[in-house]
Amino acid sequence: MSLGFSLFIVGWVVIMVVLMGIGGFFMFRKFLKSMPKEDGNSTIDWEEYYIEQTRHMWSEDQKYFLEELTSPVPELFRSVAQQRIAGEIGRIALKRKLRHMTQDTIIEGYILATPKRDHKFLVKKLNEKEIDIDPYRNYLEI
Repeated sequence: MSLGFSLFIVGWVVIMVVLMGIGGFFMFRKFLKSMPKEDGNSTIDWEEYYIEQTRHMWSEDQKYFLEELTSPVPELFRSVAQQRIAGEIGRIALKRKLRHMTQDTIIEGYILATPKRDHKFLVKKLNEKEIDIDPYRNYLEI
């Protein structure tokens, strides 16, 4: 067996192990989110509940606004991010007993549902849309 072919095989094995490790990491995270909590429902169950309870509150413009806010998220993960964010927005709306979604509720839910490292993308998007970020400074950690 030649040296080149041996290096190819070793490289291929390393690539496969790394890719399987990355995939396993994301599958394990999804598994942990689907595990029931003390109340008997998982994080995913609660997200789906809040989305279903507030589905009638969303207008087409607000759905489009959420899609715009999540546009920096890679397309592979965008639907998962939108579900998580929409679930948080729904939780806030139900807690405040709102009759319809507001832009403030959407932005606040986005901030609370996303990691702090992603807030700079939100600030950039809000600046592009000429939306004042001052009311959200206490939620943001830029």
